[in-house]
Amino acid sequence: MSEAPEGYCAPLRLSLTRPILLGGVPRAFAILNATIAAAIAFGLQQPFIGLPLWAVCQGAAAWAAARDPWFLDTWPRHLAKPAFLDA
Repeated sequence: MSEAPEGYCAPLRLSLTRPILLGGVPRAFAILNATIAAAIAFGLQQPFIGLPLWAVCQGAAAWAAARDPWFLDTWPRHLAKPAFLDA
């Protein structure tokens, strides 16, 4: 009985295992990034600071998400672990 019955296994699509991306970055980060940029650009009336800040943060997060879509979950754990193999 080591084999599964007929029709028991189904292919798992990659889209079901990856996080939802908005603009190439995880949705929560994109919403937070846009909210902070809008607060700076419109609330503080500094669009020349808010809009470039949004573009740089969005680009950096898109670059990181292209390499690891779960970077927002793994990065804090990486920082919490001590470095044992210092060169």
